[in-house]
Amino acid sequence: MLVLVAPGQGAQTPGFLTPWLDLPGVEDRLREWSAAIDLDLVHYGTKADADEIRDTAVAQPLLVASALVSSRQLFATPDEFRAGVGAAAGHSVGELAAAAWTGTLTDTAAMTLVRRRGQAMAEAAAVTETGMAALLGGDEAVVLPHLEKLGLTAANVNGAGQIVAAGTAEQIAALVEDKPEGTRRVVPLKVAGAFHTRHMAPAVTALETAVAELTVADPHTRYVSNRDGQVVASGQDLVRRLVGQVANPVRWDLCMETFKELGVTAIIEAAPGGTLVGLAKRALPGVQTLALKTPDDLDTARALIAEHRSPAAPSAE
Repeated sequence: MLVLVAPGQGAQTPGFLTPWLDLPGVEDRLREWSAAIDLDLVHYGTKADADEIRDTAVAQPLLVASALVSSRQLFATPDEFRAGVGAAAGHSVGELAAAAWTGTLTDTAAMTLVRRRGQAMAEAAAVTETGMAALLGGDEAVVLPHLEKLGLTAANVNGAGQIVAAGTAEQIAALVEDKPEGTRRVVPLKVAGAFHTRHMAPAVTALETAVAELTVADPHTRYVSNRDGQVVASGQDLVRRLVGQVANPVRWDLCMETFKELGVTAIIEAAPGGTLVGLAKRALPGVQTLALKTPDDLDTARALIAEHRSPAAPSAE
């Protein structure tokens, strides 16, 4: 069984969309979305520097657009997706790409919503200087109390020995100086706020208004939620989870447990892939993985899909 996943904020690098624009129709699609959301995705994906694409209001639409255009090279229609993919998920903002893949939102609706999400989270982040940092290694039973002592939140519990802490800039600095026992490194992330914490509460209110205008369908393929790793069958429930998730921890560890329970044999991470595949290699030994980085990876991805496609098109459960 194949699982398709979409990366979260921090995966972006300058120019990462450049090679994808050489594929037929990709630039036209990006320009169409750019006009719809009033953001030049082509510029930011090809010419902008690291500081420009670190901006939450830019990074989030850019990442969802990348996940969509790269995955559509593999699955052009819903029928192709259902036949090839057993389950889909995204990390944080990547959940909006997964919502489009599984038919709950149209691509344009997902882009419109992620644009508002990025703006709302950037506005919330501007209230107080906040940030996030990844802790590599360490025992969860030691790390979590240490974070609590420093006033930090475990905003992402990613599995494979990785937890991402979030809080004020001062709290993150204190963590860098005083890492939990057993933790190898503390790595500040390229994000502009304490996402998935109480600092994002104003963004929840903004998104509740935004989703009220959307047309929502039930997912046609299993959608695994960041909230608790559960498969979500209702489109309305899925969208409610997307809204609340901006102020609540990402439980990617539970998502990977669900992949395992479902019988995953291969994982493909949409562009700009790499982060989630790295976690899967450590947490799901024996599962084949592939990160889509450039169009050069597409032929390998197609071979992996052919090998691991479901024998029958799965429905959401």
